[in-house]
Amino acid sequence: MIKPELRTVDVVRYVHPLREGGSLPAIVEADDDFPYVLKFRGAGQGKKALIAEVIGGELARAMGLRVPELVFMNLDNSFSKTEPDEEIQDLLRFSVGLNLGLHYLSGAITFDPLAHEVDWLTASKIVLLDSLISNVDRTYRNTNMLIWKRDLWLIDHGASLYFHHAWKSWREHAGKLFPEIKDHVLLSRAKDLVNTAVLLKNLLNRQILENIVDVVPEDWLIEESMDVTPLERRGAYVEFLETRLSNIDLLAKEASDAK
Repeated sequence: MIKPELRTVDVVRYVHPLREGGSLPAIVEADDDFPYVLKFRGAGQGKKALIAEVIGGELARAMGLRVPELVFMNLDNSFSKTEPDEEIQDLLRFSVGLNLGLHYLSGAITFDPLAHEVDWLTASKIVLLDSLISNVDRTYRNTNMLIWKRDLWLIDHGASLYFHHAWKSWREHAGKLFPEIKDHVLLSRAKDLVNTAVLLKNLLNRQILENIVDVVPEDWLIEESMDVTPLERRGAYVEFLETRLSNIDLLAKEASDAK
């Protein structure tokens, strides 16, 4: 796999906030004339949510799943000065610098498990992806999937890799199973998790994981409260994912048993 290359664009217009998101993402326009959903570094979970978005999204893409294009987005301090809403004003001010954007899929509708079909292989891949990255946020209550031009697209991986909010326990978390998979919206449609796990072991390897983690900007890996270098954190993310991948047969069995 060639190393993912995320483009960098500048935000030129703040259009409106997406109030349904707890971290107040927003629709913006960039200097390439495309609209994006902007995820802010100054939101509740900060840069760690953006790291999870990049790693989860690009890992999904490496598995052959559809994810809107991810781009790095520069935000300058001019937007906060013209925003009347104080909450959004603060968010814009705290997010000056490099943020993350997802290409806005105009006209997309939220995936409805009662109305939309998903083939068994796609469902199995998504279930195992979410087991690998510990994604707790793909349930019937919040599917985090869209239907666009009759295809299924994955969005919102910011709640995954939650071990990095308690960094010291990452090795312990890497070896654990993922019992939350029982609540996954596509679990009932994931008909052949065992063979899909074999497929993913052939698709993914350490080099691919390293290539994906290397895309994360160094700035996002710096925390003044932590005595860990960005290089060490990159290594930890790779080792975490490699450990999870080595246990994918156990994760597949856990998900199958949960059905």
